[in-house]
Amino acid sequence: MTATFVGANVLSACTTERGKKRLVFFFTGTGNSLYAAKQFSDNPLSIPQVMKSDNLVFDADEIGLVYPIYGHQPPGIVRDFLEKATLNAPYKFAVATFGARKCNTVEILDHIASKAGIKFDYITTIHMVDNFLVGFDMNEEIKLEKHEDEQLAQAVADVNEQKHWFQPFTEEEKKLHDERYGNDYDRRMTMNSNGAFKIDRDACVGCGFCTRVCPHKNYKFTSQGITTDGNCEMCFSCIQNCPQKAIKLNMHEVNPNARYRNPHITINEIVRANMQ
Repeated sequence: MTATFVGANVLSACTTERGKKRLVFFFTGTGNSLYAAKQFSDNPLSIPQVMKSDNLVFDADEIGLVYPIYGHQPPGIVRDFLEKATLNAPYKFAVATFGARKCNTVEILDHIASKAGIKFDYITTIHMVDNFLVGFDMNEEIKLEKHEDEQLAQAVADVNEQKHWFQPFTEEEKKLHDERYGNDYDRRMTMNSNGAFKIDRDACVGCGFCTRVCPHKNYKFTSQGITTDGNCEMCFSCIQNCPQKAIKLNMHEVNPNARYRNPHITINEIVRANMQ
C-alpha cells in the first residue's frame, strides 16, 4: 500500500503489480459491492464517506467505481458522486453488481457518466446474490451458484491489463428495461423510508444498527423508539442488516424471515462504509 495526497485529503491508494496507483470508490448496502471492490483494491473508498469532503478532486493512474444496480441503474448517491467529483486518471473502470437482470446497465452508466464529463474505459457487471426482498427469497438465492469469484477474477485481470471494453447488451435487454422503467436514464429511483419500511416494535431491541448502516441517516432514536423518515436509496442496508429482523417492507416480501449480507463482509464494515 502507498499513500497519495489529494488536495487536503490523504487517501489510501493501492499500487498494482505494474506500479500503477489505483483508487477504487464503492457504494454498498449488503456487502456485495464492497466484496467486489476489495478484489481491485486493499482499501476501497466509501462513496458516502468521501462525499462528506469539500474537495472531490482525485488523481491517480487508475480510478475505479464499484456499485450495485437498482432497476438496472446506479443508486442516487453514485449519481451524485459522478456529478460532483473530478476523476483525473488515464484509465477509468466501473463494475456494477446485480442479482437478476443487468439489462442495459452499461449504456445507462455511460450516459450518466458522459453527461458529467467522465469517460470510462471499461465497464462490466458481476452477477451476485439478489437482495431485492420483493422478488426473491434470500434463503433460496444464496443456494444459487452464480460463479461470482470467476467473474471477479476475469474483471480484475481485464483491469490489470487496462483493457478497453464495454460489456455488450442485447436489444432485448434494452427493451426490457425501457418497458419497465422508461428510457429516461436521468430519472432517479427513490422512495421515502417512512413509506417503504415499518418497524416491529416488539422485535426491535434498540441496538441501533439501522441508525448506523443507512447512508442517508434516515433512522433515529426517539421517545417512541426507532423511527425512520427521509430520502431512501432502497439499498436495503437497514432491513437486511437488522439483527432482530425488526424492519419489514411495507409491501409483499417473498420470505420476511430471510435476510442477507455478503458472507465475506461484516456488519461493522457496512457501518464504517455508510454511517453518517
